[in-house]
Amino acid sequence: MELRTPVQYLKGIGPKRAEDLSTRSIITVEDLLYNLPYRYEDRSHFKQVKELRPGERTSILVEVLTSGLIITRKSRLRIFDLAARDASGLVRCKWFHSEYLDKKRIFHPGQKVIFFGKFEIDPYGTGNLQVINPEFEILDDESLQGGSLEMGRIVPVYEAIKGCSSRVLRRIMHHVLQELPPLPESLPEPVVSRLHLSDLRLAFQEAHFPPASVTMEELNAARSSGLRRLIFEEFFFLEVGMALKRRKQRSAPGIPFETGLHVREALKKILPFHPTAAQKRVLKEIVEDLCRPVPMNRLLQGDVGSGKTIVALEAATVAIENGCQAGFLAPTEILAEQHFFNTQRIFARTGYRVALLKSGLKKAERQELLERLASGGIQLLIGTHAVLEADVGFRKLGLVIIDEQHRFGVMQRLNMMKKGAWPHTLVMTATPIPRTLAMTLYGDLDVSVIDELPPCRIPIATRNLSETERLSAYQFIRDQVRQGRQAYVVCPLVEESEKMDLRAAQETYEQLSRKIFPDLRLGLLHGRLKSVEKEEVMARFAANELQILVATTVVEVGVDVPNASTMMIEHAERFGLAQLHQLRGRIGRGNSQSSCLLMHGKKLTDDAEARLQCLLETTNGFKIAEKDLEIRGPGEFFGTKQSGLPALRAANLIRDREVLELARGEALNYVEHPPSDREFQHLLEHLKSNWQRRYGLAAVG
Repeated sequence: MELRTPVQYLKGIGPKRAEDLSTRSIITVEDLLYNLPYRYEDRSHFKQVKELRPGERTSILVEVLTSGLIITRKSRLRIFDLAARDASGLVRCKWFHSEYLDKKRIFHPGQKVIFFGKFEIDPYGTGNLQVINPEFEILDDESLQGGSLEMGRIVPVYEAIKGCSSRVLRRIMHHVLQELPPLPESLPEPVVSRLHLSDLRLAFQEAHFPPASVTMEELNAARSSGLRRLIFEEFFFLEVGMALKRRKQRSAPGIPFETGLHVREALKKILPFHPTAAQKRVLKEIVEDLCRPVPMNRLLQGDVGSGKTIVALEAATVAIENGCQAGFLAPTEILAEQHFFNTQRIFARTGYRVALLKSGLKKAERQELLERLASGGIQLLIGTHAVLEADVGFRKLGLVIIDEQHRFGVMQRLNMMKKGAWPHTLVMTATPIPRTLAMTLYGDLDVSVIDELPPCRIPIATRNLSETERLSAYQFIRDQVRQGRQAYVVCPLVEESEKMDLRAAQETYEQLSRKIFPDLRLGLLHGRLKSVEKEEVMARFAANELQILVATTVVEVGVDVPNASTMMIEHAERFGLAQLHQLRGRIGRGNSQSSCLLMHGKKLTDDAEARLQCLLETTNGFKIAEKDLEIRGPGEFFGTKQSGLPALRAANLIRDREVLELARGEALNYVEHPPSDREFQHLLEHLKSNWQRRYGLAAVG
């Protein structure tokens, strides 16, 4: 048996089960070993029912008494209800919308079952404790008699896979670890010795079947010696790869720009206000990069409204004054159009030739634009994904600007860069990225941060409102409009959904315009409108011809109307934290006090409550991003699992920050000072053969 051995040849698997495992990308023995337990249970001792406390998340071993499907009178809600007990007391287990438990007759009186979940007082019962949608494992006679893998020890619990329960996975894993020979060391020996890291095979053994000497606290914090070794190794090779990509980029030939008097004069023409100290510092870092004979690869982070766009346009000015073209890529048409209109205004005194490329242009109009671009007649092209198409060519592309980088994949960034001969690249994001995530996601980029807002900004007042406070929220909006201000009302859907009771933009617009604000001027904006219609609505709102704009999340980025002082977000509990912060950032851009009203439903999940509470406590984007990462996890941090995020199997970017810092330091030191050419080449070969398969990252740069 080797790490590359296909799992279908393992005892207890076979072709059908191997197919089921492949749905979780488990193809080889190595993949199987990296399918680590997501938690552990101490089955050497279970809590008794009488020892449980409300709010406690734990495991209990009980005997099933009764079970069956019940249907509530009013809502006709189907609930599978189970009663169980141990020697000390009774507990109820309930599952919503789980008729399969009844149909398949999964539970029977007398069964011994382990239930895991959060135990609470049953509000409709007799004061007994209940657990909603618990995880469970039905024990057989072998397990109850002290089966070595199931009872009397710390037991690994795996995420269930179709055809493979947690118990089946335990047995397969145990067999693999018994048969697995010693594994060759992949990490540099000096690193293993200096950090006292476990042998790789022993690390797998301890991660799946911890010895009695390991505590539950160490396992839950992923700080046992076995888990620490696996986490460190994953981070180490990721950071070595990032360091090598960075070194390769630094060796590519770039276009060194000049910043003489004519450039400085041009920059003075475009500045609409006195820049903040942070903007000056960041521009200095960018200009220093632009003047070097290697391509700039820089990430510009800045909170909503911090002034990233003007800094990007200053960089574009340097490129244009040096006889080059600049490309500005935005993720949505609304944002691209907003950038285009703002850029025309800012560049009015320069005479620069700016164009907008988006989908939906007439064929002749698009062809004429592409010809001007190819001949150098366009100096700054602003556009959406349409800019990435193969027939879009520049005469001399010197600078690539990518706004809201996380909306684009890594390969799209590369495709944009390929439209020039190693152009300078500036990627921007208004979603502040915690340092640990930035180190991993953008390890090949230098990072600049605009960490202050313009001095005139007044902090936004944020309020959480329930449905009972809706009328007072409407009155607040009316009062603001009377004072000459404007307001947004943001909804999660365009049209009503039969499956979800969410306020839709279309219905909300009709209700507000007919019943609530019939005397005011309202507009409707959503993604299904044609580009011309979107432009018209936004232009009317910007000119204060519309007093209230009902919209979906198309207003999340790029919309800048200083006179808008109120934002009401319907079903705020349904939005992600970063998205709520972005939406709130559409207001607070003028000289008056702005307010964000978060309307929410009756029942909030723990996560939803944590999100809304975070918004009440701070307007700091970096603190909000840290909380968002903590709540959702790195895989969903950007709303989608996009191609720029490495697939980590053992490590967790939130939990394992200290290990990441340690691995990064060791990786950088190794790349700069390898022990010998032979060892370095050996490590490179290991990295090359594993990079794409292990991390799911393209070899970009």
